[in-house]
Amino acid sequence: MSVVSPAAIVPPTSRVAMRQSSLRRWLRTNGPYLLMSAPAVALLFVFAYLPMFGIIIAFKEYRFDQGIFGSRWIGFTNFRFLFGSDIAWRITRNTVVMNFLFIVAGTIANITVALLLYELQGKLRAKLYQSAMFLPYFISWVVVGYFVFAFLSLEQGIANKVLVSLGLEPVAWYREPKYWPAILVFVHLWKSVGYGSILYLAVMLSINQELFEAARVDGANKLQQIRYITLPHLVPVVIVLVLFAISGIFRSDFGLFFNVTRNQAALYPTTDVIDTFVYRALRQLNDLGMSAAAGVYQSVVGFVMVVTVNWAIRRIDPDKALF
Repeated sequence: MSVVSPAAIVPPTSRVAMRQSSLRRWLRTNGPYLLMSAPAVALLFVFAYLPMFGIIIAFKEYRFDQGIFGSRWIGFTNFRFLFGSDIAWRITRNTVVMNFLFIVAGTIANITVALLLYELQGKLRAKLYQSAMFLPYFISWVVVGYFVFAFLSLEQGIANKVLVSLGLEPVAWYREPKYWPAILVFVHLWKSVGYGSILYLAVMLSINQELFEAARVDGANKLQQIRYITLPHLVPVVIVLVLFAISGIFRSDFGLFFNVTRNQAALYPTTDVIDTFVYRALRQLNDLGMSAAAGVYQSVVGFVMVVTVNWAIRRIDPDKALF
């Protein structure tokens, strides 16, 4: 004897009505959230997904008079030219090394500043310090470049005046590439640490205070409270932010590397990154195909890095993986 499922007993019209009712309930529940996210989704589609069609330029000998479809297809020639010289190795090394330094130094500095702000006594003082550190985030890299030049100028720079007053020789900072990894890390931290510490501070403020009270009753000092209570609560946020940072490890802050270094050719051995190379290829060489090839190279390797790091985190602790 065959068994008839309950769904087969319900008439088709009733099943359609049930699905429509379920859809209306789902829209009533999630409709406001969908409406709020619509501008962000549209922005992401227009500026992130729609331009992906331009990847085809990397495989063509692009000419402005012929357009994308009319330009001659040359396959991987642009990539072979890019990787056939030492430029590819230099810009890749500088991009990865500098971004790695930014990630490590930025994470440590952001957590440290957030801890200091969290431990401040008095809300007014904490707000004052937080606002003072947050202000550099809004300053343009062009202005920051002039600030740095005022410090590092060979003749009138404050740094050289201090060196001379100490009986030392002045340094031609804009001709010595070996100093610039440290200089760029310092400038990056100065501009971003106020903004970067906000999220960690918000997580600290959400920690249940009863945990700290229990730790104090058990005799834990301040460092032990930070080690065993505060830092474990920050681990999930750190993993997510580091994953996002790694996704852009092959993309550099163009304003930092172009304006702060004043685009000095003598500094290229340590400051020339993929983004500045693409800019020069477009402006000086007028080679849109090779610029597009460098951009595709950035995107593909960045995607592989994110997937690899997320896979490694999932192997260690699946609950802390991003996806």
